[in-house]
Parts: sequence; structure tokens; C-alpha cells
Amino acid sequence: MGFEKYMSLPPQQLTPEMLVSRLGDHLVQQGHINEDGLKKALIYQQEQLALGKTCLLGQALLDLNLIDRAVLDQAVTEQIIQLRSALQAANRNLERRVQERTAELQDALERLSELSQMKANFVANISHELRTPLTHIIGYLELLVTGSLGPITEEQKHALQVSQRSSDKLGAIIEDLIIFSLASRGELTMKLGPVDIAALARQTVKAASEKAEARAVSVHVISDESVPHVQADPQKIVWALNQLLDNAIKFTPSGGRVVLNVKIEASNLVMVSITDTGIGIPASRLTEIFEPFHQLDASSTRRYGGTGLGLSLVRQIIEAHGSILDVQSNEGRGATFRFPLLAVTGMK
Repeated sequence: MGFEKYMSLPPQQLTPEMLVSRLGDHLVQQGHINEDGLKKALIYQQEQLALGKTCLLGQALLDLNLIDRAVLDQAVTEQIIQLRSALQAANRNLERRVQERTAELQDALERLSELSQMKANFVANISHELRTPLTHIIGYLELLVTGSLGPITEEQKHALQVSQRSSDKLGAIIEDLIIFSLASRGELTMKLGPVDIAALARQTVKAASEKAEARAVSVHVISDESVPHVQADPQKIVWALNQLLDNAIKFTPSGGRVVLNVKIEASNLVMVSITDTGIGIPASRLTEIFEPFHQLDASSTRRYGGTGLGLSLVRQIIEAHGSILDVQSNEGRGATFRFPLLAVTGMK
């Protein structure tokens, strides 16, 4: 009989023998009974069970006078001691394995932390090293375009202007990397103060209008009347809004619409949201969009560019304001990113 079968019996019928799963084999090994005797006892046991009577193997052996009570009690005691010893050994082995795995996990976490720190330091160092020569390039391009270094043809001016736009884009990427490295090292400082969030929203939409027009996407700002000022870092919030608008425009096809909405959510909260009619995000992949250096389309032929840092940094900036960045989206039906900011009482 197995241990589980014994444990299924009513509590008042429990006996030491019920804790022993291989009593018959043990008695045979110890020479107290032979194989034939064990078979007879098992047959007798099944007959009693067929009659609806509870009959343990030990009782069957006693009824058939194959062993006496002293031998049975001694065999049960020996097996219980063996079982306890086996359990103790298993527990010791389990504790040892848990300690080993815990130590391995701790080592892995320490190595991961070291790698993350190395990555942040590497990104910071490279970004700063790139920014200095890029500043020189941008400066000389400006001198060339304005004719300060001599006359140029219209074709040359056009080529230089293309170079300027590329340099500006590279500069923006470097700045993103610097912000990322600061955030990764916990050095992202916030200068909080009263901010006219409605005015910032209008400025941000105006700055994004040129890019939106180039893609035939309409971009609008909708704001409640008398929106109060909010507690925020104006530079960081503008950067976050720029990133969210840039993403919305980039992933919205021609003829689509992007709306930046600022509304009073409660007496002490202002809700900021950016909604687009773009390609949307699969529900199963919503968490991936916040992973740094990650693109949902990572193929070599991907349609949309970017470093994959924008949304990761936006979330860190929003959380540094004590807020939460929420995203709602359905594939093919656009997306909405929103976050609340604490209103400054008495300021509008």
C-alpha cells in the first residue's frame, strides 16, 4: 500500500503502520517472512477489502500468524526511523542546493549590475566624446551656409543644409544617450517648479507641425480652459512631450491625426495625453516598447528609424515627476500615451 492511500483513511484509524509504504518488502529483506507468505497476506488483505473491511498488511500478517506483534512493531519502528533519516537527508540536501542557487543568483545579479554600470559609463563616455567634434562640425556648417567663409552656389548651400539636418539629428541622438546614461546611473536631476503645461503643449505642437505636415499628418492641441500650472521640470517635460509627439507622428500614416490633450483631471491633477490614429501596438508587446535600445521591428529592413531610447527615457522622466506613464493601444487602431501631473494650487 502507498503512503497516499493510508493518508486518505479517516484520522481515527491512523496507526504507525500507515506511515510505512513498503512494509512487506522490509519484512522479506529482514527474513521475518518469505515471498509466499507475503503473497498470502496480500491476497488475504484484498479479500478483506472486498468485504468492505479495513485491513492493513501488518494486520493481515498477524491474522495469518505469519509474524507476531513484537516483530511487526519492530519492523514499523525501523522503517519510520529510516523514513525520518531519509527526510532529514533530503532536507539537508535541499537546503544546500537552495544556498548554492541563492549564491549563484547573487553572483549573477552582481555581474548584471556591473555590466549595466559599465554600459552606462560606456554610453556616457562615448556620447561626450562624440558631442565635442559634432559641435565643431555644426559650427563650421553654419559658417559655410551663411557665406561667412566665402560665397557658395545654391547647389552647395542645399548640400550643406542637408548636412546640417543630419548633424542636428545626430546631435539629438547623442543628447538622448547622455540622458539615458544619467538616468541609468541615478543621476537624472529634476528642477521642479510651477509650469504652464497648456502653454508648453501649444509650443510643442507648433514645433512638431513642420514634421507633421511633411508626412501629411494633422497635429492639434486641445486644452481645457483655465488649466492650472503643474509641478514639473519644464525642460524635461518638453523633451518628453517632443518624444511622444515625434513617435505619434512617425507611426501615423498620411491623412492621420495626432492630438495633444491637456485637461483638468481632478482638483489637484492635470492629465496630459497624446493620441494618434497610427499603426498601434500589439497588446502582447506593450511592455517591450519601454525597453532601451529595443525596436518592435528589429529587422534590417525596418521601416521606422530610431534608437529605441525615446519611450524608455520618457517613462523615466515621467516617473521622476512622481507620476506614471500609461499606454493604451490596439494594433491598427492607434495609441494613447497619458500621464497625470500634480497641479499647483492657486496658479493658472
